[in-house]
Amino acid sequence: MKDSGKFALNRIACPSLSLPDFLAFAKKIGVGKIELRNDIRDGSVLDGMAPAKVAALLKERGLKAITINALQKFNLASARPKARAELAALLATCAEIDCPAIVLCPNNDGADKRPSDLRFAETVESLKEFGPMFEKAGVLGFLEPLGFGISSLASLDVAIEAIRASGFSCYRVLVDTFHHYLGPDSSESLKKAAASGLVGLVHISGVESAIPALDFRDAYRIMPGPDDVMKSKEIVQTLLDSGYKGDISFEPFSESVQKLPSEDLGAAIKKSIAWLSL
Repeated sequence: MKDSGKFALNRIACPSLSLPDFLAFAKKIGVGKIELRNDIRDGSVLDGMAPAKVAALLKERGLKAITINALQKFNLASARPKARAELAALLATCAEIDCPAIVLCPNNDGADKRPSDLRFAETVESLKEFGPMFEKAGVLGFLEPLGFGISSLASLDVAIEAIRASGFSCYRVLVDTFHHYLGPDSSESLKKAAASGLVGLVHISGVESAIPALDFRDAYRIMPGPDDVMKSKEIVQTLLDSGYKGDISFEPFSESVQKLPSEDLGAAIKKSIAWLSL
């Protein structure tokens, strides 16, 4: 992992920063790619700023927005009309700021009692319905399996199967080291996914808490380092060794990271990059 240009920063790392300040921060620490979100700042991807202004800021700072994260519950049929409307708005934003991809998150709710075959069928149906929208916009959809026990799509293998069943070429999978660790897939799944060319992005974080994996939550996700119990570096290295050539985006959710002063956060990110790039 010697190419530092592969690294990106998800906005969840420092959600308290305004969008202009977040972009300035990424520029300052030398990370040239960022991920935007629609689950902070009252759901506004651009903090209410005019898209042309954001596009200008990105260009001025030499940054590239690589995804908007995320279209939620994309694979739940009862939520599909709402998701379709949200997707249309997200695709319009992508066009305005030249963002190439949108992350798709599955329904992650303990009340979801659908059997596995129905979950898969509704996932494929959603991909088929949304496919023409993605293709018309020239934007990719990144399916992110969530490894939690309540997730309706936890497996990388199943996500790739659903993409192939959809018949659309606008979809990829997003491998998250946290969710891979919690989910059902093996390292062989990583190897096959990378070799297939269907991995669009990797999210990386670390967990150092001495708790059972079943108790892992987003709040434990910090910057990855040598004490990471998930062995995220090894997960990413497996993907790279198997043919993955895309970006690796830091996605720490822990408040212990999010509340760091900018200087300390920047130092932590640079430390992780140096460790991952050994």
